[in-house]
Amino acid sequence: MGSNHPLAMPSGVLPEASPVELVEAAAQAGFDFGGMWMEADQWTDATTRAVKQRLSDTGLKLLDIEVAWIKPGPLNPDLIRMIEVGAELGARNVLCVTTDPNREASRDKLALLMERGEQCGIRINLEFALFTEVPTIVDACALLGEIASPAAGLLIDSLHWQRSGGTLEEVAAVPREWLSYVQLCDAPAVGPQPPDPQVLLIEATDDRLPMGQGGLPLRPLIELLPDGLPIAIEERSKALRDAYPDFNERARALARTSRAFFEG
Repeated sequence: MGSNHPLAMPSGVLPEASPVELVEAAAQAGFDFGGMWMEADQWTDATTRAVKQRLSDTGLKLLDIEVAWIKPGPLNPDLIRMIEVGAELGARNVLCVTTDPNREASRDKLALLMERGEQCGIRINLEFALFTEVPTIVDACALLGEIASPAAGLLIDSLHWQRSGGTLEEVAAVPREWLSYVQLCDAPAVGPQPPDPQVLLIEATDDRLPMGQGGLPLRPLIELLPDGLPIAIEERSKALRDAYPDFNERARALARTSRAFFEG
């Protein structure tokens, strides 16, 4: 299975890395794109300058910046700042989740983020998962449909999609204009039972498997993706972190197993 999908290294693969180290590791491993994690209280203008310089030096492009986390209450201005920083760094997407149980409030805050995203030329991608207030792909599509923004995106993560009971038919029904990229990894076909949200969160953070080494229907899922859609290899894994404490070696291992899957 050859691939015409550019590959990205998401920031979650290297949770211990600094922003500059994320750029360096993704670039030296030969990924087409990198991902960026932004801690608002630690990110300064100097951080932006340093990351821009390393992006320029390496030629790496950013696929996304994360995570714009919508919580109960007024919209956190740090989320607007993340959009602006992402745009300045040339990132294509902002990854967004919501844990606000008030659906209308979630929708309205998401719409504000998309309004700013449209102004900045960056997509706001809503990610669904059982441990958020948008648990399924159907829920995410319904919410995005109510906003109808040109900056709207739907982020499909293969693990969250499988664990929330998603189907290939539901993926096929997603409007193509909402797909800016996907996050793929492998995992056992059946997850923790019962599917407790907190246990699933631990699995998503520590127990993902390399592409092709689990039981998720990855190849049928990829067949449904638009040609050339970027794929972020979201292999958040304690085993990977423990086996490769060196950031560059970990990035190279991720690239190696992922390319082997697509070439297989």
